[in-house]
Amino acid sequence: MSDDILFEKRGKAGFATLNRPKALNALNHGMVRELDAQLARWAEDPDVAHVVIKGAGEKAFCAGGDIRSIYDARLAGETEGLSAFFRDEYLLNARIKAFPKPYVSLINGIVMGGGVGVSVHGSHRIGTEKTLFAMPETGIGFFPDVGGTFFLPRMPKRTGVYCALSAGRMKQGDALATGVLTHTILEASLPDLEVALETATDIGAAVAPLLVTTEKGPLSENADLIENLFSAESVDEILERLEGSDTDFARKTLEAILQKSPTSVLIAFEQMKRGPGLSFNECMKLEYRIVSRILQGDDFFEGVRAVIVDKDQAPKWTPSRFGQVDRTELASYFVEPSDGDLPL
Repeated sequence: MSDDILFEKRGKAGFATLNRPKALNALNHGMVRELDAQLARWAEDPDVAHVVIKGAGEKAFCAGGDIRSIYDARLAGETEGLSAFFRDEYLLNARIKAFPKPYVSLINGIVMGGGVGVSVHGSHRIGTEKTLFAMPETGIGFFPDVGGTFFLPRMPKRTGVYCALSAGRMKQGDALATGVLTHTILEASLPDLEVALETATDIGAAVAPLLVTTEKGPLSENADLIENLFSAESVDEILERLEGSDTDFARKTLEAILQKSPTSVLIAFEQMKRGPGLSFNECMKLEYRIVSRILQGDDFFEGVRAVIVDKDQAPKWTPSRFGQVDRTELASYFVEPSDGDLPL
């Protein structure tokens, strides 16, 4: 056991605290394995009525996975086993989705990438006014994983497709309107809620006195426009619709997408097309296929270099244009990997 993630039983609740505040509680491999093992124990523990997960500090619930370590391993020539982190992470996501007891996420601050994976699939997602959600993966040559194939295309009015392709961010109001959050409270209410959850027999009743009304956010304000723009049958058509719109929202969205890895955007769009017809476990298997292929390429490592390592914010994508992406090669990202599918 490490101090990166802490577990305690308080009354009827099992509390898990992501405890890397200086790293914005980013998930490393050890945290993933420890949380998975603890959830397996708590699922069978009659003294634990529900699980509560939160992040240490005031800035983030969890800003994602610790992808810097994967970059460093590749740089050191340690290419064997790079997919092990993602394999275990996706199995954890599946455990959370199927967890037999209420699973309550207290989301205060940043929740992105891997942090979404350990929160959004639970039964209760309670967010404060500091909630900031995003799936920013296309900006680092990756793809919206950790169950994004399942939940993003199920968000209303194609808002999930918008988030997947553009890495668009949502604050509290939009996160509630799109279903990322189930409840909204104030940060100041978190201590009272934690105490209430120690003895609660009904999570909804425990949260009810603390609920606040949220204001509409930019996604809600532009929901009909987003549905029109992102209901197109191809990325090329989405880009054409964005170019043809005279709205400021469309202009900024187009600029955002054109900065992303073209390969990643095309992968994400294919995910959004396939996701509605797949079960959660089938989505996770698909994501393992994609990540196994992505780790053989260059865009992900170039994206990590530009955004996280050198921080020059100027990744050089290969290929650099949407029209240059080979469609046969694109199909290879969705093929079962050599080491087999995710065991779900």
